[in-house]
Amino acid sequence: HHVHVGGDHRGEQRAFRSSEVRLPGGGGAPEIASNCGRIFITMALSKRGFVEKLPFITSMGHGEGGDHRERLGMKTKGPTRVITDLCILEPDPRTKELTVVSIHPGVTHEQIVENCGWAIKFAEEVIETPAPTELELKTLRDINARTKKAHQGEREAA
Repeated sequence: HHVHVGGDHRGEQRAFRSSEVRLPGGGGAPEIASNCGRIFITMALSKRGFVEKLPFITSMGHGEGGDHRERLGMKTKGPTRVITDLCILEPDPRTKELTVVSIHPGVTHEQIVENCGWAIKFAEEVIETPAPTELELKTLRDINARTKKAHQGEREAA
């Protein structure tokens, strides 16, 4: 399962901006984050998005770390991978703190540190992110084309 809501540069979500009715809450995200077996997150690595402390929590990640999900009765793994424009992060097996496990080609440790809002940690063994296969590239290009077409339809309907 996956959820995607696009936003503009102010973080405003298009789905809400164009809706006649606005409802409170996380739109199902808390339930998905609590019940989905594994969660992959994609977002740019920036100090604005990767902050030291969240002002509020809509969806449970790893909470206080360690076994916090389990103590709350959650039987799912929570966020298992965060794919950014610079690197890939995975939760540390013990603490659950997001840790760099793979760095994209041409990216330096310093770029990652400079773009993160906390003292980010690197795994003992960090690999270079492998290049995508031809099938993966074809799939991504197809998704991008369909997304562009869908957004064009949104503009025409507005």
